[in-house]
Formats: sequence, structure tokens, C-alpha cells
Amino acid sequence: MVIMSHPLDTTLGPMAPFVCQLLTELHGLMGEHAAPQVDHLCYRAASLPEYLELKVLLARHGVLLVEGMIGGRPIATYRLHQPVCANEVSVPCIELAAPKSGRSHQAGLEHIELVVPSLHALVVAHPALPFKTGNIEDGRNPDLGLMLPSGQVKFHLRPLSEVIDEELGTGAVVPVPPDYYDGL
Repeated sequence: MVIMSHPLDTTLGPMAPFVCQLLTELHGLMGEHAAPQVDHLCYRAASLPEYLELKVLLARHGVLLVEGMIGGRPIATYRLHQPVCANEVSVPCIELAAPKSGRSHQAGLEHIELVVPSLHALVVAHPALPFKTGNIEDGRNPDLGLMLPSGQVKFHLRPLSEVIDEELGTGAVVPVPPDYYDGL
């Protein structure tokens, strides 16, 4: 097993081992398959001040692709200068999620997202797995979720960077309100 350390590991936690653990758990449930395309991983901040601090840090380690309001809170996505590498998997992007207002969140690595050819075929091939299918028919970016002991794996049809490019091109990104961080 080849797991490469990353400069952000000391702040965000060991990212490659997180990816490997989730892929190992997924393999145990779904069996052997080709090297998965892990599109990105997500770190959830516990507070808005932590989110703002991590935005500054991530800007030194990657290029901001977009920041927008998703699910009532800001989420920023960065293409890392140095991808997270674990075995044959290279993870090019990281998503930084602010906490949802009024909710308590634990800071840490939360999920990885994989690109697959068909969400419906995945559900049919693994009928015993408790997929979260609420977004499977989303017109812009359908997905499935699967909770595992070490975190969540989400499945998409396209890489996040493609979705971001489309959203930027069509004006679909909801900007963070200018006064969102006032009062911190």
C-alpha cells in the first residue's frame, strides 16, 4: 500500500488514509472494481471562524474554483496544487464546507465523492446497500450517498470541476451574501 503524506495533513487530518479507509470499506461491500475515480474529498469546518481560516490556508495549497451558498451555508472548492495520493488513486480537489447555521458540527474529513457511469445501475447492482437516493433525479448534479463506518461516500456522474464550470457559465452559483460573515 502506497500512501503519500500531504502538506495539509497536519491541519485537516491524514487525507490519504481517510480516502483509503473509505475505499477499503466500500470494497468490502461492493467487491472488486477498477481503480475508482475519486473526484474530491470534503472537510467540514466546525465554526465560521475556522472556515475562514481554512479558506486562507487552502488558497496557499490550491486554486479556488468556486465559493457559493449550498444548503444554506458557504462551500468553497479548491483544485489542489498537490493532489492527495493513495495507491493508484489521485484526488485533485477538496471541498471546504462551513457549518450549517444553528447546527453543531464536528470539524473533520467528512466524505469522498466518486464518479461512476450510472447511478441507477449502481443501485440495481447492490440492492442490499442503504443508498441515500434523494438526489438521484436532480437535473444538474444527481448523486447517491452511502454512509460507511469511517464517513460517507457519494457517487456522481461527472467530476465536480465540470459541474462548477457549468454553474459558473450559466450563472447558477449562489454567491455568499456580502454580510454573511459580519459579527464574527
